[in-house]
Amino acid sequence: MIPRIFIPDDSGAVALGADKVAKAIEKELKERGIEAKIVRNGSRGAYFLEPMVEVACDAGRVAYGPVKVSDVKGLFDSGFLKGSHHKRWLGDPAKIPFLAKQTRLTFARCGIIDPLSLDAYERHSGLKGLRKAIAMQPADIVKQVTDSGLRGRGGAGFPTGIKWKTVLDTAADQKYIVCNADEGDSATFADRMIMEGDPFVLIEGMAIAGIATGATKGYIYIRSEYPHAVAKMNRAVEIARKAGVLGVKVLGSAHAFDMEVRVGAGAYVCGEETSLLNSLEGKRGVVRAKPPLPAIQGLFGKPTVINNVISLASVPIVMDKGAEYYRDFGMGRSRGTIPIQIAGNVKHGGLFETAFGLTLGEIVDDIGGGTASGRPVKAVQVGGPLGAYFPRGLFDTPFDYEEFAKRDGLIGHAGITVFDDSADMLKMARFAMEFCAVESCGKCTPCRVGAVRGTETIDRIAAGIEPEKNLTLVTDLCNTMKFGSLCALGGFTPYPVMSALTHFPEDFKPAPVRAAAE
Repeated sequence: MIPRIFIPDDSGAVALGADKVAKAIEKELKERGIEAKIVRNGSRGAYFLEPMVEVACDAGRVAYGPVKVSDVKGLFDSGFLKGSHHKRWLGDPAKIPFLAKQTRLTFARCGIIDPLSLDAYERHSGLKGLRKAIAMQPADIVKQVTDSGLRGRGGAGFPTGIKWKTVLDTAADQKYIVCNADEGDSATFADRMIMEGDPFVLIEGMAIAGIATGATKGYIYIRSEYPHAVAKMNRAVEIARKAGVLGVKVLGSAHAFDMEVRVGAGAYVCGEETSLLNSLEGKRGVVRAKPPLPAIQGLFGKPTVINNVISLASVPIVMDKGAEYYRDFGMGRSRGTIPIQIAGNVKHGGLFETAFGLTLGEIVDDIGGGTASGRPVKAVQVGGPLGAYFPRGLFDTPFDYEEFAKRDGLIGHAGITVFDDSADMLKMARFAMEFCAVESCGKCTPCRVGAVRGTETIDRIAAGIEPEKNLTLVTDLCNTMKFGSLCALGGFTPYPVMSALTHFPEDFKPAPVRAAAE
């Protein structure tokens, strides 16, 4: 058999040198007169091993990584096309501990297939969910999604089925499906990995959503900082349309659904659903007051489903395997799997898909391997720049929406940023306020003014100016922002600030006192 060499073109792997490795391998093949096929797949998400090169040979898939250009000649000399040993040899990728411990449902194909091969997608169970949906009544599709327990994977975890039912039950001459791919949180890359590594699963999920709710048009709103994802999704939409997966007759059925990609302009607040809608309409990205809900009056005033990439990409497995199959994973009201993105000062950074329920300590220490610096973990921020900072004393918290809420935290998009004991939590609290001040759309006073005043007040605390009085003022500001802001940008900024104050009070003492304590 002609060996196939898999080299990721995922932008995370490319940033680590995957394109250079691919060119070096291509050159080596040519010089040695060896016939082989290079496949640019997505990443499996073990970024600490990227670029990870895999070879499909008689021995099966064999992985090597992290591969550098300087390793290429040695790989060929050692016979890596036959899966032979080399210092970069990792063996069967499915048995690499970081990957073997995962429960891959949404990311089952990521890093395994050619992302733009519809044939490969179908060979690996693609389109099964869509074909089953076509044969069902819309209300039955919505019920199956509802019964699965699938919740939003981008924010507060709102049940997906409820949004869909509201749109289904609202009469209109036009309805829309909008995919929120404005993945702007720090330590998040799950949406990008799906779009670059398995784009057809997102297309399939959106088509199912359209059939379920009566929507015939879809939009994927992608952040401008993701040029690789934009190019990959555009190409995948073209391929799907040409193959009849999209169009006036989806897979030959009586259902019509088509979609297109739209690119944002770099505003963090456009990750908020109503700001995103304004941006899609060509308006300034500012938050809309609710009601009316987007499910009733959304894009261009029409009923609109707005879901995150991972929510929509999880729908095909729900439709293929059934609601009970999906619901059997997880705990409490958090059902199915969650792609946890581990980043920051961590030894084993990457994406880890697992059922809800692992503790924060297991994720950071066992899966992440602790800090990359080797110093003790001081804090972990979960949920992006607006997520709470958890100290080691809260590492027994299970990864579950309600359990995190009980401890004044939020899962959000499931991004985890690890900090060692050199982190200054006063500076981190200040960053949260400054971030909100910079990114605010300016529509509501608590966010627009509160974040600026919060930054100034924390600066006074750092300077030792009336610390007790200013700590009280910061707390008061946080309460105003939390309960008075129109959207989650201002409403969630208090989470990192108050968690830093609560769990790391020593970092907020005046400089001379801190120096004496050290």
